[in-house]
Amino acid sequence: MKTESRQSFLTRAGGSLRRGSTRVLQLNLGRLCNQSCVHCHVDAGPHRGEVMSSDVAADCIDLIDRLDAIETLDITGGAPEMCPSFEKLVRAGRDRNLEVIDRCNLTILLEPGYEQLADFLAQQRVRIVASLPCYESENVDQQRGRGVFQRSIQALQRLNSLGYGGAIMGTDLSLDLVYNPIGPHLPPPVQPLENAYREQLYSRYGIVFDRLITITNMPIARFLSQLRRMGQESHYQALLEDSFNHATLPGLMCRETLSVSYDGHLHDCDFNQM
Repeated sequence: MKTESRQSFLTRAGGSLRRGSTRVLQLNLGRLCNQSCVHCHVDAGPHRGEVMSSDVAADCIDLIDRLDAIETLDITGGAPEMCPSFEKLVRAGRDRNLEVIDRCNLTILLEPGYEQLADFLAQQRVRIVASLPCYESENVDQQRGRGVFQRSIQALQRLNSLGYGGAIMGTDLSLDLVYNPIGPHLPPPVQPLENAYREQLYSRYGIVFDRLITITNMPIARFLSQLRRMGQESHYQALLEDSFNHATLPGLMCRETLSVSYDGHLHDCDFNQM
């Protein structure tokens, strides 16, 4: 917060924030990505060279073995799949019977050299949390780049063909979609939006998924630059503060997550890492 400390804000809002057991190990494998999204809090893109080294990846596997309470290995980026250690880390998590999450931008599944990636994810029973900020092509392409929507649809159809969308497909392959707003707005209530996603994606493209997750854009990195260009930084900050809901505190990721950056530094969540 700009005007007061985080703790004083929480106290004033009637909440508290204490850390519990580390149940989730989240690895940010770097800032290399095949997309350059305008809201990206990592400032990732095709020309970023930062990726997790094999030595740091080996340290992360060692850390997995030292964290007795860990249940989930959450892999993100950039496009985490572009890190040379991605498959090694996925296998390490699955070999230890952890839930493994791949935070996937979808279009990476169609890039040259990654043609077998979808099959690998299915074989390893990886849960996919996939970015799709709208079911309309104009909105997606505005935020993520020209042609991204159509390629995302192709990738989702490919995942469905492998059995992803398990609740409907009758498999154990989970496919969640992620919505985030375009511009200085908060996401709408999730259930009506999820219903619209289901209807539109299925009726237009035959696509099914398990659930929709909504996220609020953080005023950092590229999105902060966009807010400043629009003259909306103060307005958006006030919107976030005025909309704070202390009932969300029990579910905050920083209470049970250990976040590791590509260069091996430790944080309590990916947003604070950035």
